[in-house]
Amino acid sequence: MRLMIFGAGFSGLAIARTLAGECDFAGGTTRSPERFSALENAGLTPFIYEGQALSEDLEAATRETTHLVMSISPDAAGDPLLQQFAAGLRTSMPKLEWIGYLSTVGVYGDHEGRWVDEDTPCRPKSKRSIARLAAEDGWTRLADEAGVPLAIIRLSGIYGPGRNALRTMQQGKARRLIKPGQVFNRIHVADIGGATALLAGQRLGGIYNVTDDRPAPPQDVVSEAARLMGVEPPAEIDFETAELSPMARSFYGENKRVSNAKIKQAGYDFQYPDYHAGLAALYAEGSWQN
Repeated sequence: MRLMIFGAGFSGLAIARTLAGECDFAGGTTRSPERFSALENAGLTPFIYEGQALSEDLEAATRETTHLVMSISPDAAGDPLLQQFAAGLRTSMPKLEWIGYLSTVGVYGDHEGRWVDEDTPCRPKSKRSIARLAAEDGWTRLADEAGVPLAIIRLSGIYGPGRNALRTMQQGKARRLIKPGQVFNRIHVADIGGATALLAGQRLGGIYNVTDDRPAPPQDVVSEAARLMGVEPPAEIDFETAELSPMARSFYGENKRVSNAKIKQAGYDFQYPDYHAGLAALYAEGSWQN
């Protein structure tokens, strides 16, 4: 396996760490040389990519790539790599065997708290989710033209070391916003790595929701973090009267429970099946602050 990760951020590094032992070569892109050490520590050869043309060394690496993970969010102009590879994936990556595209469960839009799965029609509301769905369509076309299996990996709210409710509590930024009936879906970053590794190893295509077993009200997660830390949770705040940025408020405009049955049927066993297990492990390991 010769792996290339475009956009080796929080999720991309978890994927790299999981697949490290299976790769003859693994590369990843970042916008900043300051992040080179983080990529190297995850087993990736770092390359700069800022959304424009590929550098000569990055082009050379893509020509040897067998497994591609795309983890760059679309911007106002869309997905930069769709334009970069418009002439066809085989032109740039003749050895390509599998593609993983990291998307979001936001593409489903609002379903008033009902369960959704990969067959549920998408009706995204936010501009960022509309752009994600357009990027999914673009990658589907490119993969079909190249005859390469494409796994569209729809992720829910990501947490893990250094990015979690325990850390938010420590920083004094945690709030228990109460909106009756509201739930969110979550995924530990290690399970993003594990699920993607399974799909890549078996070269599976299709759409997969990568989210844990337990959609839950956001205030319950804050309360669990406080319990683990042995402190009082912050006071409850009514969502309707809370001071929130437009983006923060927009997240509460979508309410759904996302099924993970398909990725389980593919053979994936979650390391952290719910936020209780995930937060408890982070707290026990001391990695929640990292």
